[in-house]
Formats: sequence, structure tokens, C-alpha cells
Amino acid sequence: MINESTYVIVGASLAGAKAAEALREQGFSGRIVLIGDESERPYERPALSKGYLLGKDDREKIYVHEESWYDEHKVELLLGRRATRLDRPAHEVELDTGERLGYAKLLLATGSSPRHLQLPGADLDAIHYLRRVGDSDRLREAIRAGGRIVVVGAGWIGLETAAAAREYGCDVTVLDPQPVPLLAALGTEMGAFFAGLHLRNGVDLRLSHNVTAFQGTERVTGVLTEDGSAFAADAVVVGIGASPNIELAEQAGLTCRNGIVVNEMLCTDDPDVYAVGDVANSYHPFYSGQLRTEHWDNALNGGPVAARAMLGQQVAYDRLPYFFTDQYDVGMEFSGWFGPDGYDRLVTRGDVEGKAFHAFWLANERVVAGMQVNLWDDGIAPVQELIRSRQPVDPDRLADTSVPLTAHVLV
Repeated sequence: MINESTYVIVGASLAGAKAAEALREQGFSGRIVLIGDESERPYERPALSKGYLLGKDDREKIYVHEESWYDEHKVELLLGRRATRLDRPAHEVELDTGERLGYAKLLLATGSSPRHLQLPGADLDAIHYLRRVGDSDRLREAIRAGGRIVVVGAGWIGLETAAAAREYGCDVTVLDPQPVPLLAALGTEMGAFFAGLHLRNGVDLRLSHNVTAFQGTERVTGVLTEDGSAFAADAVVVGIGASPNIELAEQAGLTCRNGIVVNEMLCTDDPDVYAVGDVANSYHPFYSGQLRTEHWDNALNGGPVAARAMLGQQVAYDRLPYFFTDQYDVGMEFSGWFGPDGYDRLVTRGDVEGKAFHAFWLANERVVAGMQVNLWDDGIAPVQELIRSRQPVDPDRLADTSVPLTAHVLV
């Protein structure tokens, strides 16, 4: 039964919490119910492989809002509950407790889950996947104990946890089937930059290595690769990507294709159901196509746009993809998207060896993506301006640090 005054958000995540916050800021006075299957109130995940894992950020710092905020803003938090069924004709969500909640508008912010390796020994103890704060707690205890840590996957999670483990003094081996780390995200040249960073910090980086099995009886003791190599391990971290949590949407008959398909207003096939964050494959006006991104910035900024759309405002979510990382003495921001055609040239500007530079990915002489490394005064804004301009650039001027990073580098 439709409840005209109730907005339900499935997913007590950053995206879900920011949507609830925006609903109140926009003047919505009806009932807001925020459902989460974790026992924790909404928190931000980047710190789980960075500052929180390293013990530099305390637990209170990761939360989106203080505990009192939800009562003060009349946002009902239903934690430790899982939405099991969506009845669209009845406008109801069913929970694992059997409770049914009616809604006028529904937002799916169900996020994603780590991909698991289905290999012999994959169920042994001390094999870690990182998604929730409890995962980070357990991994921190493991790397605090020192010893040998094997990381499977040289993506962002894998490299950030490898860096944390090295800072705790662990012996770290990273295994990945690709020839360079971060190949899909950054390409060959900048993947090699991060490979060098980890090698200089004492990581045993084993690339072009496919994992075939885990050794051990009850607890993992080693990792095997297809070339016959064996790597001893006191603990293993697996970071091989994530899959969007589309089960509820699929059950309800919503269109799903690499996530829940939504338009630029983050609305699904159903005009009363929206999706945001990791789970949403949204139409991006700038790229004139569907795009799904799993990064913090997408959740932070997408939630408020979804809230405004649910209230009937004419909005479009068109932020350029953005992410950041912190590893050892390197802080980096990246923005843009290569697209299906990739890029045809990389231009660097600054001191790559000194770890203070910009990198630009070009396609047909236009900047499609860029990053800054340890250049916080410049930031990522000039990169985004060049991307949005869609104008050809002069590669030589782009590389010249004496030429300002604005329209001065355009052809």
C-alpha cells in the first residue's frame, strides 16, 4: 500500500545517508526510513584501507553523521535489517524480519560486494576481503602481528592494503595476473609508476601471476600460482574487484546491466524507484552513455542528486568520475574516464621521479582523464576544466610547467 509521506532508502551507506540529509535540507517533512544490513550507522569506506586501517583515524572519524543526528533530523535507522523483497505494485519493501514498509519513493543504495575467489582452500581462515569496518578491524589485527602477508590483486584495495602492511613492518608479496598494477584504471605507464613505488618500499611484486589455490589445513599458510610457485603466508588479502548488489532490483524486475540502469536523474524504469552509488549504472550527460563508478565521490555527490530528483526537481547527475589514493608518501587524485576507446597518448608534467607531477591521458589530442600526484596547491580542478572543454591541447605546452594549466595549453 502506498504511503504518500514515506521515503525509504535501502542501504545505510554514504550515498543513503547523504540522500537522507539532502531530503531534510530540501524541506521534505515526511517520514524517512534508512535500512542497513550492518549494525553500524552509515560510514565512509575509503579509510578502511587507508587511515583507519593504519590506526591514524579513530572509529568516530569514519561515520557520516554523529549518532544523535538521526534522531535530531527524524531519520529512522533500521540497522541489522536486510531488505529481501520489493513489491513495486504495492509500493512495499519486505525485510528479513517479515516487516513490510510502504513507500511513496524508494532509493536503492545497496552498494557492491567484493568478488570472491572460488579456488581450492578459499574457505581457510586468515583470508581477508575488505568491504566493511569489521573487515578492516580484523585485517588490522593481522598486519599488526607482522609476518608474511600475501595480497592477491594489484588494484586500489590491494595496493593500499599492501602499503599499510609494509608500514606495519610486514613482509608483503603482491600477486596479479596483469603485467602492471592498475592496468585498467591507469594504463601501462602510470601502472608502472605505482609498481616502482611499491618495489622501492620493499614489496615483492609478482606480476603476470595467476593464483590457483591456497595452502593450509584450517588456516592459510601459502598461495600457489599456475607457474608452480608457492608463496608462504600468515595472512592473505584478496582485492579483485567488486560486484554491484542488484539482487533486490532483479527480483523486482528492474532493468539491470552492470548495475541497476538509471537515467541522468538516477531514476529506474519505475518512476518511484531510484538507485545511486556503486550499484547504479547511470546515464551520464557528458559522456552520452551509461557509466557505473564505485568510488567515494560518486556516493557523496550522487545521494543529494537522487534526493532532489525524488522530490520532483529537474536535476542531472553529471559529475566527472573522481577518485583518490594514499600510499606511502604519495597522495593522488584522478578524474575522467578513458571510455571504450581508451587513450592514445600520455603526457606528464612535472617531476615524475620526485613524485610531484600531473599526468594527462589524451585521445585525439583532447584530455579525457588526468591525475595529480602530491600537487595539492594545483589540485584536480584544472584537469577537470580541460576535460570538460573537449578542446584539443598542445602536448608540448601541456607538459611545460612554465605554461599555466588552463586555456593556455589549448591549441
